[in-house]
Amino acid sequence: MDFHIYGTQGQPTLLLLPGLGVSHEIFLPLIERLQDKFYIVAAGVDGFLIGKPSRFTSVDDQAVQTIRYVQNELGGHLNVAYGLSLGGKILSRMMERNEIVIDHAIMDAAPLLSLPKWLVDPLRYYQAFNVWTCYHWTGFWKWVFRSHYFDVLLDECKKVFPYGGTQAVRDGYKSVYTNKLESIHGADIHFWYGTKEAFVAKPQVKHLLKLCPSVHVEVFDGMNHGQLLIDHPDEVAKRITEYYGN
Repeated sequence: MDFHIYGTQGQPTLLLLPGLGVSHEIFLPLIERLQDKFYIVAAGVDGFLIGKPSRFTSVDDQAVQTIRYVQNELGGHLNVAYGLSLGGKILSRMMERNEIVIDHAIMDAAPLLSLPKWLVDPLRYYQAFNVWTCYHWTGFWKWVFRSHYFDVLLDECKKVFPYGGTQAVRDGYKSVYTNKLESIHGADIHFWYGTKEAFVAKPQVKHLLKLCPSVHVEVFDGMNHGQLLIDHPDEVAKRITEYYGN
């Protein structure tokens, strides 16, 4: 993994963990809005690093690497941590291990449940094909969707695909689909999702609330997977600031 630093040391710490198939740079608009208030660490996940060939290992390995970084560089304490999709799953495993202190944690549409074994391989190969087409047919998909949301996702795919390829996507989805969160620890935990991904997100929320009934669940109308971050970074920045202030 790579860890990219923004802001000024001595400010409250903010960890950002990106989703599968995108780089840490998906957070740049958010970082621009928060770097005067936080000391920000934006992680790059193995298999999806810019300019550096790498292999995705596992969700748990990424969690352990991040925990070790926080222990060694940040005194084992984070004021706020925000994980998008795969990043949210990594964050959940960090809280499951309970080896560092995280004051406020936000899991944005994190996949917390495993899938039936018979479905894992078909789905991960399907997703790998999706990412392959995004990399090779970016112009086509931009023409089809004509959306800032999809433009950003496609641009992110172009950045990282050459260095991990479909293997990183397949390995990443396999690890996501075969790991179930068993426990979670944290004083202030939030789970976000959009109404357009509710079919997938609702079972994750149901499972999470069984583990931790005090979790704060927020649903964003009209939003798809990751769309709040991409299209409304001001709103995400506002909420992160408010959570820390509270």
